[in-house]
Amino acid sequence: MRISFLQKILWAVVVLTVLASVWLLLWVDYRADQAASGAPAFYAEFELTDHRGMLRTQEDFAGQWMLVFFGFTNCPDICPTTLAEVAAVMDGLGEDANRVQPLFISVDPERDTPAALADFVPRFDAGIIGLAGTPDQIERTADNFNIYYEKSEEAASQGSYAVGHSSQLFLFDPSGGYVKAWQYGTPAEEILADLQERVSR
Repeated sequence: MRISFLQKILWAVVVLTVLASVWLLLWVDYRADQAASGAPAFYAEFELTDHRGMLRTQEDFAGQWMLVFFGFTNCPDICPTTLAEVAAVMDGLGEDANRVQPLFISVDPERDTPAALADFVPRFDAGIIGLAGTPDQIERTADNFNIYYEKSEEAASQGSYAVGHSSQLFLFDPSGGYVKAWQYGTPAEEILADLQERVSR
């Protein structure tokens, strides 16, 4: 019996679906094992340029807790609101603030140069370090942190565009291991209480 071209395509789709399902099950089992063992789901990893023009990696912040937020300087609401909350958290930490380093990683490599970040992050007066990179560097960093970002083509022809992106605030421990993420809109008081408990242990 001769197999038609359409049947071959259908069989290929079935095989790919099965393989994808097996991979997903293995990945879920792996993440469950990681969670059960108490090991971090992933580690912070990046190589980017800060708002002073210095090359930075996660190793520069070894021994410190890291608060990491992804966004862009032209963001009209989510980014400035979150960074203002980060500033309130850092202020509330008091003497423990020197044990926490807030990082703002731009997902807009086209516009957010170190110079643009140097104009933006000091406005929040919280010791936030802005990090920029090439499109490839930002893509690798986003993949490592499992975050989404996408340039909106709307009004892009006029040079004005938005960047859709994940809006959670990440927390990493002093070894760079992922601890948790707070969703956008989480009150600064709640973040502060959680962070104080962890930092003061």
